[in-house]
Amino acid sequence: MATEDPTVFTSSTLPSDPRLLPTVTNAYLGTRVYRDILHANGVYNGAVGDTHRADIPSPINVRMSVSAEDSQSETFSLDTRTGTYIHTIQSPGYTATHRIYAHRSLVHLLAFSITIQKSPLQTQPVTVNLQAQFVPKSPDLDLHRGTDFQGAHYLYGKTLVPEVKGGPLPTVHLIWTPVPQSVTLSGDETEKSWEFLTAVAESEEDVKKYFQEGKSLIDAGSLYAYHTQAWAETWGGCCVKADGPFSLSQAIYGCLYYLLSASPSLGSYDFQFSGISPGGLSNGTQDEDYWGHVFWDQDTWMFPNILLFYPDIACAILKYRIRTLGGALKNAQEQGYKGGKFPWESAATGREVCPEKIYGDQEIHINGDVVLAFEQYYHVTQDLKLFQEEGGWDVVQAVAQYWCSRVEWNSGEQSYHINGVMPPDEYHRDVDNSVYTNAIAQRSLNFAIDLGTQLCIPTPEEWKEVMKKVKIPFDKNRRFHPEYDGYCPGEQVKQADVILLGFPLLYPMDSEVRRNDLEMYEPVTDPTGPAMTWSMFAVGWLELKDPERAQQLLSKCFSNITEPFKIWVENSDGSGAVNFLTGMGGFLQAILFGYTGFRITKNHLNFDPICPDNTKKLKITGVCYLGSKLTFTFTKENVTIEVTRSSDEPQSSSLEAVLATTQQHFPLREGQSVTFPTAGGWIQKTPVKIF
Repeated sequence: MATEDPTVFTSSTLPSDPRLLPTVTNAYLGTRVYRDILHANGVYNGAVGDTHRADIPSPINVRMSVSAEDSQSETFSLDTRTGTYIHTIQSPGYTATHRIYAHRSLVHLLAFSITIQKSPLQTQPVTVNLQAQFVPKSPDLDLHRGTDFQGAHYLYGKTLVPEVKGGPLPTVHLIWTPVPQSVTLSGDETEKSWEFLTAVAESEEDVKKYFQEGKSLIDAGSLYAYHTQAWAETWGGCCVKADGPFSLSQAIYGCLYYLLSASPSLGSYDFQFSGISPGGLSNGTQDEDYWGHVFWDQDTWMFPNILLFYPDIACAILKYRIRTLGGALKNAQEQGYKGGKFPWESAATGREVCPEKIYGDQEIHINGDVVLAFEQYYHVTQDLKLFQEEGGWDVVQAVAQYWCSRVEWNSGEQSYHINGVMPPDEYHRDVDNSVYTNAIAQRSLNFAIDLGTQLCIPTPEEWKEVMKKVKIPFDKNRRFHPEYDGYCPGEQVKQADVILLGFPLLYPMDSEVRRNDLEMYEPVTDPTGPAMTWSMFAVGWLELKDPERAQQLLSKCFSNITEPFKIWVENSDGSGAVNFLTGMGGFLQAILFGYTGFRITKNHLNFDPICPDNTKKLKITGVCYLGSKLTFTFTKENVTIEVTRSSDEPQSSSLEAVLATTQQHFPLREGQSVTFPTAGGWIQKTPVKIF
C-alpha cells in the first residue's frame, strides 16, 4: 500500500525475494536490511579476475518481533527523506519501532534502535524479541577477536588475497554493541529506546575513535538527529518535484535517494572514495551484482545527475579515476599502447579486473566515458585546480595518448580507424569503427586540445590530426549512423548505443538524422535489455518534441522498479544486478536532461523544456552552474528561473538567461526570479561590457 507522501515507501509485507529489500548505505558502508553481510568502501578480496567486495559480517542484521496478538499490525517503510528503514509493530496497547540507518555524516557508523511506547491503558510490561543473525566469520577476511572496548565487541582482520601481486591487503576493524535476545519496557514506564552501534574503519585507532564519537552522541540523545540533519542538508540542495502521476514522483525520489546514498555526503571526505558500482555498496559479493566493480555506469549514467546538483561530490568521483590512473597506464602498456586505458571493470587499483577477458580488451569506450565526465565537470565549474594541481590533466592527456596509439590509418578512406572493439552494444564484438567509440574518442581529443590551451600546455599536432580524421560511420543514402562498419539494419542490439551520439555526446547532426537513428534502433533493441536504455530513447524523442512517444518509452522503465521499496532490477525479467543504480541514473537523466532540455556545453547551460501531458509542472531546485545555485520551474506556459545563491568566487561573473529565438537577455540576480513564456535558451556568464 502506498502512502500519500512520495518520499516514504510503506508496505504491510516484505518482498519474498530478499534481494529486493531496501538498502541503507553511505559512501563508506552499505548493507541491505536483514542481510548477514555488509561492505566497506574500497575493500576488495581476490586477485584480478576474482576480485570482489569483501564480505564483512553484519552486526545490524537483527529482526524485531513481539509475541503475537490478534490485533497486532505491522508496517515496513523506507523513508528517503531521512535515509531510514523503519519496521513498526502496533497494537492497542503499544507501538514498537525498529529503525536502521547508515549514518549520513559519520560515515563509519551503522546504527539501529528499538523504541517501545505504551498507551495509558497498557499496564503490563512489553517485551520485544531481537533475533540477531551475527556470525563472526567471513570467506574473504582472516578475522580475529580483539579485546572488548567500552562494553562493545571487537573484531579485526585482513583480506586474504590482494588484487594484484604484492598489492595491499586492506584491514577491517569492527566494533559493535552486543545485541540482547530481548528488551523490555517495564510496567511503570511509558516509552524507552535502545540504540545499537556498529563502527567500521581501517585501523584500531580509527575504529575506536569513531565508535566513541557515536557512543557520545547516543549518550547525548543526538546520534539520529545528526543523521537526519545531514540528510535534510542534502535534500535542501537538491529537489525534483513533478506535478504529475504519483508513481513518477515516487520513482524520482527513490532514484535520487539510492544514488545520493551511494555518494559522499557534503563535507565527509575523511576517506578515499572508491567509486560507485552498479549495485552500490550494499551489493557486490562474489558472483553477484558485477562483484562491486566500477564501470562506465558511474561516469556516463550516474555522474551527470550528481554533477547537476553537487559538483563537489562529482569531483570526488573524478578523483577516484585520478587515483587509479597508474593502473590504467599499466593496462595500456600490457596491450602495447601508449597512455592510459581505464579498465572496463575497476576495483581498488585501476587494473582490469573483468572476469571475462574480451570485455576488458575490447570495450575501450570506457576511456572516452571517463574523460567526458571530466569535461562536463569543467564546463559546469570552470575549476582549473583539479586539472592543474590534482591530476585531472594527467587523466585527460593519458587518454588522448591512448587514442592516438590505438587508431590505425586507412589510406583508402583517408581516415583513422579504431578496429577490433566491442561497442556499448555487447551483442557484437571484434567490430571496426564503432560509431559511439570513435565519436567519444574524437570528443576526448577535442577536450584535451581545448584544455591544453586553457592550461597553456602545448598539445601534440597528432592529437588534432586524429581528432579531425577519425572515422565516424555515416550512411549518406539512408541518413543514419551505422553502429559499426558493416552493420546491417535490422540486426538486434543489446542496449542504447548509437542513440547516445545525440545525448550525452551532443554529436552534431540535424533533426532528420537524429530521428532516423532513433527509428532505426528502437525496434531492434532487445526489449529485455538493461534498464537505462529506454530512458535515452525518451531523451531523444523529447529533444525532437515528441513527448507522447517519449512517454511510451519512459513508461517501460517502470517494469524495472520493484515494489514496495523501489529497488531497480537490471532487466525487466528480474535478472541481473539489483539496486541497479545505472538504471536509476538513466531514468533521472530522462527527467533532468529530457523534460528540461538541459545540455552542458562549453559556454552555456542550455534548456529547452517540454512537459508531457501528464505532468503540469516540474520544479528543479539546486541546479549548480558556475558556482551559483538555480531553481527552475517549467510548465507548458512559462519558465521561471531563480538564483538562490550566487557564486562566492570574487572573480566570477553574474549570470543571465538568453532566449534562443528572440535573443532576449534576462539578468539573473540572487534572490530574484525571472519568468518568460516557455521557450528554449541558455544560461551564460553576463558578458563584460567594454566601454
